Amino acid sequence: MPLNHYVTLGRSGLRVSPLCLGAMTFGEELGWGSSVEASNAIMDRFLERGGNFIDTANAYTRGHSEKIIGDHLGRHSSRRERVVIATKFFGNLFPSDPNGGGASRKAMVSQCEESLRRLQTDYIDLYWMHCWDMHTPIEETLRAMDDLVRSGKVRYVGVSDTPAWKVAQAQVTAHFRSWTPLVAMQIEYSLLERTVEGELMPMALELGLGVTPWSPLKSGVLSGKYTRENAGKQKADRGAWAESALNEKTYGIIDVLQRVAKEQDTTVARVALAWVQGRPGVTSTIIGARTLEQLDNNLGALDVRLTPEQVKALDEVSTPTLDFPAAFLQGAPTFMHGGLTVNGVSAPAWPMAPKSDKERW
Repeated sequence: MPLNHYVTLGRSGLRVSPLCLGAMTFGEELGWGSSVEASNAIMDRFLERGGNFIDTANAYTRGHSEKIIGDHLGRHSSRRERVVIATKFFGNLFPSDPNGGGASRKAMVSQCEESLRRLQTDYIDLYWMHCWDMHTPIEETLRAMDDLVRSGKVRYVGVSDTPAWKVAQAQVTAHFRSWTPLVAMQIEYSLLERTVEGELMPMALELGLGVTPWSPLKSGVLSGKYTRENAGKQKADRGAWAESALNEKTYGIIDVLQRVAKEQDTTVARVALAWVQGRPGVTSTIIGARTLEQLDNNLGALDVRLTPEQVKALDEVSTPTLDFPAAFLQGAPTFMHGGLTVNGVSAPAWPMAPKSDKERW
């Protein structure tokens, strides 16, 4: 699949590339990001290959990520109209101001104006709520989002890192009140983080939300850099964040990734990304890169075609433990339709079910 095989984002007409360029690494303020020059080269390569979707946030590298994008692709660039720029509100860049962050109307409008200034654009294509603000009524946030869309400063809206029940409430409320609906949801999703399959992914499919997974390589843990052989010897770029995920389960997943990568004559990172991008409901997977080499490696995931056997092996080694009632409901057909076939196996009758119509009544 080429990078310019554009897909619509959720229940909208917005067309985006199947991989989205994450700009969290743009800027060196946090000690592990890319220089301005490297960030510009990464954006140029991504756009040259056909990508059109770039994701950032007001809080990334303390606002520098947005400024780098604005300086390179802002209103004075001929490419601005061809790029889908997504950014987020929530992070407080002014710690002394209690209204500097969050999802209140006051905070959101101010953050939007600041992002527009840094991005050097008249509008934001996709505006995300970065996290759920439990201190602000969701109706206030939704109405402010709707006002920004009606004003022309925002084109589409979405949510990130928010519980499924709150997203469902928000979407139903928006439709009921004829406010701008959510078109997408951004969540962590990888072979090491599959608990989203319990509530968030089924909800997105039901409500027509496009899904853009972040950290599909789990902060580089699934990039191929870490193996059983170099356990404890390979220094993690992000320290404890990545090292905390290096355990027996992780190495079991890496073992299968290595085997599949060898069978496919490709890299571990590409296999891990191909698995995420192939999940039902996923629209555009967010990839990060600090160098052109990393970007090219990640873009190669679109050329990987995993076989059903390879997908099954990866599914089995990474099977998550889901919150109730997700696992329970998987067995529901065995007592809802006793005697029918479930996944090719005859389903036994529920033990407590009546054995005859006479017993039923």
